[in-house]
Amino acid sequence: MDLTLERFGSVDILINNAGTNPAYGPLLEQDHARFAKIFDVNLWAPLMWTSLVVTAWMGEHGGAVVNTASIGGMHQSPAMGMYNATKAALIHVTKQLALELSPRIRVNAICPGVVRTRLAEALWKDHEDPLAATIALGRIGEPADIASAVAFLVSDAASWITGETMIIDGGLLLGNALGFRAAPSTEH
Repeated sequence: MDLTLERFGSVDILINNAGTNPAYGPLLEQDHARFAKIFDVNLWAPLMWTSLVVTAWMGEHGGAVVNTASIGGMHQSPAMGMYNATKAALIHVTKQLALELSPRIRVNAICPGVVRTRLAEALWKDHEDPLAATIALGRIGEPADIASAVAFLVSDAASWITGETMIIDGGLLLGNALGFRAAPSTEH
């Protein structure tokens, strides 16, 4: 933190973008070591980084924090129970921190859907087209889709937004399991 303040002079924005899932499988089959790792990365690390920036800069000067949760934190899914539980907890922690750190610091969360990243690769790599057909906007997400939303949340355009959870999933949670697409209108 000291090096960051020395180099840049301030820490006005914190993006907690940590995520891991070494615990793929049924929740009751996970051991404590896996639980500890996923908890430490997905929940404890964002809390500690937020604490550091609040103590070092934001507590006095203000700022914006964005926590990367997941749509997994908003629903249940087979074999991802532990990951989903930590991301659900991060959504709650985001709201709690928004309350505790207001009015100087805004805290929001994003919940990406399936995005073309290394962490999510197992979800889309061998079946991208069928998966895309279940997403209302017809494709999996790109990192730039997420970056644009985060840029908005830390900008002055979002200066009256705190404690919110922005879903960025291309409409995946809308439930388009049959791949329905409305025909384009021919009427003008």
